[in-house]
Amino acid sequence: MREQIGTSMALFERALTFFGYRHLCGIDEAGRGPLAGPVVAAAVVLPISHSIVGIRDSKQLSPSTRELLFDQISKQALCVGVGIVDNETIDSINILQATLLAMKQSLSALSTRPDYLLIDALTLPEIGIPQKGIVHGDCLSVTVAAASIIAKVTRDRLMDQYHHEFPQYHFQAHKGYGTSLHFDMIKKYGPCRIHRKTFRGVQQERI
Repeated sequence: MREQIGTSMALFERALTFFGYRHLCGIDEAGRGPLAGPVVAAAVVLPISHSIVGIRDSKQLSPSTRELLFDQISKQALCVGVGIVDNETIDSINILQATLLAMKQSLSALSTRPDYLLIDALTLPEIGIPQKGIVHGDCLSVTVAAASIIAKVTRDRLMDQYHHEFPQYHFQAHKGYGTSLHFDMIKKYGPCRIHRKTFRGVQQERI
């Protein structure tokens, strides 16, 4: 059974389709809060109907389910774009501006120009495409939720790679977030190359 735009997670999409929009792009990010690693944004344009079941906010899904949905979204989406902004840039321009930059990068990486953007919480300045920022958009929009899954899995995979480079920090376990284990490792070893030096948690543990 193909899942039509009309479910409770697709009310925005259903309304926009009614008004003639066809290439709806969901945009979301992963990694605004961690003490280490990049911020990653994804832009996803889904077809009006698809066979993907279970798309929702990536935080509500198990890692294995996210991986499964990542593959299905990648195969069935009309196009997917990803933007990655590293920790040094985050320290230089602040996390909000870095998030907006990653979102713009993800939009630029799309092979098809969307005709409407649905963005989790934010809006993108200087973008000549109609858009709507939706608070808790990853819980209310299926396209934003799809983008949240792509962004989350992409970032988690990057942090797993960083674990091999910096095994003492256990990035594979906490993905750079401020867990007690992570704080203990920063206190013991100091920050490494991928830590966000301007973030308060990193600064406090350096004292």
